[in-house]
Amino acid sequence: MSAAAPEAAPRTRPPVPRAGALLRRLLWWCVLTLTGGVERRGALPPGGCVVVANHTSHADTAALLATLDARHAPLIGAAADYWFASPWRRRICGRLAAGFPVRRTGGGLGDLLERTAELRAGRAVVLFPEGTRGGDDGRLGTFHRGALLLARQAGVPVVPVGIAGTGRLLPKHGRLRPALVRVRVGAPLAPSAGPEEARAAVAALHARTVAEPLRDSAVRRRVAALVARRGLQLAFVWACAEALSWPLMPELLLGVVCAAAPRSALRVSLAALAGSVAGGLLALHLAAAGVELPAPLTTDRMRTEARVALERDGPRAVHAQPWNGVPFKVYAAEAGRAGTQTGAWLPHSTAARGARTLGVGAAFGLLGFLLHRLRRLYGVYLVVLCGGFAVGLGLIVRGWA
Repeated sequence: MSAAAPEAAPRTRPPVPRAGALLRRLLWWCVLTLTGGVERRGALPPGGCVVVANHTSHADTAALLATLDARHAPLIGAAADYWFASPWRRRICGRLAAGFPVRRTGGGLGDLLERTAELRAGRAVVLFPEGTRGGDDGRLGTFHRGALLLARQAGVPVVPVGIAGTGRLLPKHGRLRPALVRVRVGAPLAPSAGPEEARAAVAALHARTVAEPLRDSAVRRRVAALVARRGLQLAFVWACAEALSWPLMPELLLGVVCAAAPRSALRVSLAALAGSVAGGLLALHLAAAGVELPAPLTTDRMRTEARVALERDGPRAVHAQPWNGVPFKVYAAEAGRAGTQTGAWLPHSTAARGARTLGVGAAFGLLGFLLHRLRRLYGVYLVVLCGGFAVGLGLIVRGWA
C-alpha cells in the first residue's frame, strides 16, 4: 500500500498595504493641492484592476496616487532603465510612488505578469501603455499589449483613465508651475479588451476632461484682469493713502486681489509694502510740520497708546502695531510729532509693516491656490471677507474707544 501524496499547500494572496497607500495618497494630494488643485471624477470598481492612462508628464503618477482609492493600494509600473537606474531613484520610486520596475528593452511582459497575485488580491496596477511620455499636443501614442495581457492573465477588468493638466503643471523638459490637475475614471473594460479599444477609451476620457470648462466667477475674472493691468499701482496707492488718512487697511485689498490672482500675490504685497512705507514717511514729515490729517475710525486712546509707546521705546514701538489694532497712520503721525528722525523710523516701520503685509499677502495667495477648484464661489468669498472685515474693524474701534 503506497503512502498518500502530501496535500499541496494552499496559495496565499499577498497582503494589501492600505496604510502605506493612504499615506501616499495624502502626501500627493497635499502636494497637488498646493500647486493648483486636483480633482477626480468616477471611481475604480471593487476588486483588482489594471488601470491604463495617458502619459504626458512625470506628474501623472502623482495625480493617480492622489486620486485613486487607497483600498486598492495602487502599484505603479515604472521604466526600469530610468527610475531604477540608481539607488536614490529606486528609493524614491518605491517608497513615494509604490513603483515596480518594468523593462522596456526586453523582459517587460514578464515583469508585468509577476503582478498577477497582487491583482487577484484586490490591488490596482497602474500602467502607461504608451511606454513613455507623449508630446504636448495631447495625442496618444500606440498602446502596447502588456497591460491588457496582464488583465487577461489575472482575470480582472481594464479601467481607462484620462488625465488633464499635468502637462501644464510639469511639462516634459520643463519646470513646475501652478495648474489644476483633473482625473476622470472611466467604465471598466472586459479583461479581453484589445489595445485599440483601450486606447480609444482613454483618448475619449482625456479629450472630454480637457474640453470640460472650469466653472469660474465673472467677478473673479474681472478682479484678476484688473490685477494684471493695474494691480501694483492700486496696491501702492491704497497702502500709501491708508498710512496717511484712508480708513481701510491694505490687508483688505490683499484679501480681494491675492485670492483672485494668487500668482500675483508676492508682487502686489511688495507694492503694498512700498506704499505703506512711503505713506508712513510722508505722514511723519507732515505731522512734524504741524499738518493735521483726518484720521477716521481712530480714537484718542489709540493716539495716547502710540505716544506713550514711542516715548518709552522710540521708533521700535511701531513693531507692536501689526498686533495691537492701532492703525499705522497713528504711529506715523505721533512719531512725527515726537520729532523722530527719518533714518531711525524707516527700518523699524519697514520691518513692522513687512511682517504683516507680506504675511497676509502670502496667506491669501495660498488660499487662492487651495480654493482654485471653488473659484466659481469667489463672489460668496468677497461677501464673507468684507463682512468679516467690517465686523472685526468695528470691534477693534469699540475696544479702543
